[in-house]
Amino acid sequence: MKIDDGIVAGIDFGTQALKISMFSLEGKLVWRGERSYPTVFPFAGRAEQKPEDWWKALVEVLREAAKSIPLSRIEGIGVCATSSTVLVTDEEGVPQTPALLWMDKRAILQTEQINENKVRAVKEVLQYSGGRVSEEWMVAKALYLKENGFLTPGTKVMEQLDWINFRLTGRWVASQCNAVCKWNYQVGKGFSSAFFEAIGLPDYHTMWPDEVIPVGSQVGILTKKAAAELGLTPDIPVFQGGIDAHIGMLGAGAVEPGVMSLVMGTSFVHLVHTEVPIFHEGLWGPYENAILPDKWLIEGGQLSCGSLTSWFLQQFYPHVPEEKLGSVYEEVVKEAGKIAPGSDGLVMMDSWQGNRTPYRNPLASGSLVGLTLAHTRYHIFRAILEATAYGTRNIIATFADSHVPITRIIACGGGTKNELWMQILSDVTGLVIETLEETEAGSKGAAIIAAYGLGHYPSLADAAKNNAKTGRVFTPQQDAHVRYNRYFSAYVDLHNALFPIMKELSVT
Repeated sequence: MKIDDGIVAGIDFGTQALKISMFSLEGKLVWRGERSYPTVFPFAGRAEQKPEDWWKALVEVLREAAKSIPLSRIEGIGVCATSSTVLVTDEEGVPQTPALLWMDKRAILQTEQINENKVRAVKEVLQYSGGRVSEEWMVAKALYLKENGFLTPGTKVMEQLDWINFRLTGRWVASQCNAVCKWNYQVGKGFSSAFFEAIGLPDYHTMWPDEVIPVGSQVGILTKKAAAELGLTPDIPVFQGGIDAHIGMLGAGAVEPGVMSLVMGTSFVHLVHTEVPIFHEGLWGPYENAILPDKWLIEGGQLSCGSLTSWFLQQFYPHVPEEKLGSVYEEVVKEAGKIAPGSDGLVMMDSWQGNRTPYRNPLASGSLVGLTLAHTRYHIFRAILEATAYGTRNIIATFADSHVPITRIIACGGGTKNELWMQILSDVTGLVIETLEETEAGSKGAAIIAAYGLGHYPSLADAAKNNAKTGRVFTPQQDAHVRYNRYFSAYVDLHNALFPIMKELSVT
């Protein structure tokens, strides 16, 4: 492909893979590629990755891109990454531990200590995260790492995005998006020393990145060393991104209040902007200026979604080579589509790695209720899709209880490629769901950030609205919606009934 003008690169470090999308400055897709990296689950509730695997994937994808496009045309880079994937490094940025993936639950004890703390300064800060912190988040994991001897003098603790930005530019900075949403940072006030002293992290400032900067600000320029490793031109500006799902709001054009961005990846994330702060214990937030200035962000989420479909393929088709799993997946979707709504009486709990919203229960686990000898693997697969839809409906109901109106739902991410899943989501929720022409909203959002940072748009919101294009629209089928009402009620009742048993069976 001949490219005469500049391009911007959006880099998205997701849970299972790195994805890079390159666009012209007018928003036309020029090239896209991806590379997966492994996750290790050493014990129940733990999940780790090797940071060097992320960098290796970046090198490999860019080498692949160089075969098709002139990388010298790249004028700006934006990066997003998974949230609260935490690692410890030395002062030179060399990892000293594996990265604790966002879904890692080893910080449950520290989370409970923080949430049960009665100090006024703690309560004042926690009101801006729904009254609690999560075991997924930076603060709880940093406290775990300190209490278990991993944080020693001279070490640093950071998120995946911070480490990648450091490898690119040589600068230690944090994203305001991550800091506000997961680090208990408050815009205008910064980090509360009283809060961190009360929870046992008085020296947090000695080990965290030096500066917090907003989404769209310039982190720095590509160093000569990084450029040589990546096959790029030195001095390319690198602009600050944030949490992959949150940056996906920009890629989806979900920047107006009341427009829900439904990010369908390994997990599901439900994000809505509001004009005023909304406080509700079943939701995360309100987060001030996390992505857009003068806007508050409210968040809901499900921990296990796309990961459940991956689990299904791994367990039922272990003999199938990876390159043939795509056709197997298509066959499974086709067969599951022949089954009536409700999977012939089969209901699954989707909380395999805990429940994020609205129950905030890290000890929740999965279950499958209603199995008979008549059920097949295809029933189980359909039950997975329906379970994630029930979870999304439960979250939307929590938004409604909080008086947060949802005027539109824009879905993005790899899950939107599964049309059966999309129709089930629409049928279960009873709502119209829009998709995008380009499913990878995270990498597109990161590219939009680069275009904004280079001065091609007056604001991030304008950049997002000018680059989002609607794809297929799914409308609920009334008969299916009525049928799903019964199963959704069973889903909610089963959660409440099984939580005590799940707690007894948990291994932490």
